[in-house]
Amino acid sequence: MSSIRQRNANFIRKSLVGGLVVLLPLAIIGFFFRWIYSIVTDITSPVSAILIRGFGWPQFAADFIGAAVLVLICFLVGNLVTTRLGGWAWQRMEERVMARLPGYRSVREVIAQILGGKEDSPFTRGEVARIWLYGRDIDVSVLGLLTSNHPDGRVSVFVPTGPNPTSGFIYHVNRDVITLCPEIRVEQMMKVVVACGAGTGQLFEVLPEAGLQPGGRTEVAMPHSEHQSGQQQPKEDA
Repeated sequence: MSSIRQRNANFIRKSLVGGLVVLLPLAIIGFFFRWIYSIVTDITSPVSAILIRGFGWPQFAADFIGAAVLVLICFLVGNLVTTRLGGWAWQRMEERVMARLPGYRSVREVIAQILGGKEDSPFTRGEVARIWLYGRDIDVSVLGLLTSNHPDGRVSVFVPTGPNPTSGFIYHVNRDVITLCPEIRVEQMMKVVVACGAGTGQLFEVLPEAGLQPGGRTEVAMPHSEHQSGQQQPKEDA
């Protein structure tokens, strides 16, 4: 009798866990898009109000047109600041007005790094590397991004934390504990970070055997002058 009860309890527990595994991600994604939708509709509410009151449009259609107008404005502004005159005008306005706003520069820098708006963004130019933080003799390693080469032969690496890859730790280490992994793309590494390490085995399958051993090397981080010509390099610090 107790075994039957145990089997029923296990069945109920597995069913509930299975349902949560399927439904919770969908719910989180739904809440996220609902949050984005509420922000966009708040911004575009003046346009939506004109369409609803003046032309009798339904709410959803008015919100859609408002979002389209917002995207168009972003496109036009982005196009404008890429011109010589527009870039000059925005730079002057940013220096004299926007830079005086508390926290503006920090927020702008973070957004530019994440979206790849900066040429030296680690998310666009960083090279995936395997780092033996305690030396190659100790079999403890992490995946990170090589972000900077230093004149003294050391390098800076950014090691993201899961499940939020935009936060992490910055280490300044000797070059000989770095193994570059050109076989792994930044996007692939970030997916593993978001999954808190799940899928690392499949990721390491693309590495040569040397890249999996503390003493082995797929490609050791080299100074800028020793790299093959044409390969993008992280920005060197003065």
